[in-house]
Amino acid sequence: MADEYLTDDEQLEAVKHLIAEYAPWLIGGVLVGAAVFFGIRYFQSYTNERAYKAAAQFSAMTAALQSNDYTKSRQIADGLIKDFASSPYADQAQLTLARLDVDDGQFDKAIAPLTQVMNGSKDTELRQIARVRLARILTDQGKPDEAIKTLAEPIPAAFAARYHEVRGDAYAAKKDIPDALTEYQAALGAADAGGVNASLLELKIQDLGAAPAPVAKEVKR
Repeated sequence: MADEYLTDDEQLEAVKHLIAEYAPWLIGGVLVGAAVFFGIRYFQSYTNERAYKAAAQFSAMTAALQSNDYTKSRQIADGLIKDFASSPYADQAQLTLARLDVDDGQFDKAIAPLTQVMNGSKDTELRQIARVRLARILTDQGKPDEAIKTLAEPIPAAFAARYHEVRGDAYAAKKDIPDALTEYQAALGAADAGGVNASLLELKIQDLGAAPAPVAKEVKR
């Protein structure tokens, strides 16, 4: 019988029947929707709270560095790495530890945090910064071949001058004067040459017995 021919009582009974049949599904859907909504809100609140805490710790670490409180800087950096490992602040903390190790003359200890950032950071720029710093340390340790290998990947345009300069230092340490000069000249001629000390580069070139004439194009190896 069509619905329009049902009596009022029969229509009411039909509605009750539908409610009884589908109520569990409707209630379940509402509960799931509410759980998802409040879960997302909680996650966002939790994430924001952790971000604020990490930022506050980073600011404290920076302040400690500026006041030359290196012990406190290390403690805060260790905490950032432990408690906020997936945040960019952890990468900055690793770089800070490496810097402090270098300042203390503990070059071997600086290798691990730099390698961690170079290989694991989600920030492309931080990876390149760590790579250049690691290559400098390897050169200072008397490992120029490892330094050159570290910088052997395609040169990013924003770091070209620094790549060339550090590779030049590595070649100079190997007494490979032609390649060292080529790299130094390339550093002076790179588009981002403002990122390096041109006067120091010219002195390095003069020390190798050549005139500082910047090249027109980058050298690709």
